[in-house]
Amino acid sequence: MGRYILKRLLMMIPVLLSVVLLIFILQFITPGDPAKLQLGTDATNEEIENWHEKYGLNDPFAVQFTRYVWGIVSRGDFGNSWRNGQPITQEIISRWPTTFLLAILTTLVSVISGTLLGIYAALHRGSLGDAIARVIGILGISLPNFWFALMMILLFAVRLQWLPVSGFYGPLYWILPAGTLGVLGASSQMRITRSAMLDNINADFVRTARAKGQEERVITYHHILRNALIPILTNVGSRFAQNLTGTMILEQIFAIPGIGTLMVLAINKRDYPQLRASVILVAATVSVVNLLIDIAYAAADPRVKATFKSSSGNFLKFKKRAG
Repeated sequence: MGRYILKRLLMMIPVLLSVVLLIFILQFITPGDPAKLQLGTDATNEEIENWHEKYGLNDPFAVQFTRYVWGIVSRGDFGNSWRNGQPITQEIISRWPTTFLLAILTTLVSVISGTLLGIYAALHRGSLGDAIARVIGILGISLPNFWFALMMILLFAVRLQWLPVSGFYGPLYWILPAGTLGVLGASSQMRITRSAMLDNINADFVRTARAKGQEERVITYHHILRNALIPILTNVGSRFAQNLTGTMILEQIFAIPGIGTLMVLAINKRDYPQLRASVILVAATVSVVNLLIDIAYAAADPRVKATFKSSSGNFLKFKKRAG
């Protein structure tokens, strides 16, 4: 397992380098001069040229890319913002916990509610409750998250006045944004859970457990659900990634001071260093979460753990033969 984790961590390096390279290429070929947007339309050619020289934009592409990557690796420095000249690392550190917490809360809402609803729908297949659950699943996938967020604001913040409409200052402020994206995300979690449960509900090991007189609760959660965890955990990882990127819209609607708001501001102002740093941070977080999901596979399914052990054993045998 340790070798597998180390291997996955090393694989993250070329992935993140590819992300940085792709962002650099897209920003390099994007038409328009960011200096004119930062300095204003009244800026002279000399001021624009000095601005280019200040931020190294007159250097070749390879030089700019290498300098940027070396700054991150050697000093953890993402550069300074073109918008306000402040260090990007400090601003990201101050905003990142808000976005990460929102993504965690949203994922918890979608996973818990979606999984429970999927289990109920699978155990009562063909019933009225199953039909209602499938309708909810279709609606959750079909509804736009920004429209649903606005409807939740109108209902709970404007009409009923139960919840605050904007900000992220405490648990009461978390309910609307986390509930909005979490309820919509629960639909896909419900569909995956229902499908995975139905694939195992009539398996031979389930019939054997019933023949031995096992309690139905034990059969459901120990035999059926545990063997259905692989696709469920896979959806949890993808759901977290979607929630992490989907918070950009929610942060705009609910006025949440997170990374999403910062990315939108960077796009509008063509603050490329700020945008690069935000995308890299999101990519790194998603990679780490995918690694944690893979480790959870081994905890959920002994067959996956046996595969890890087998791979490590083969590696050691090969090493001994090579020696």
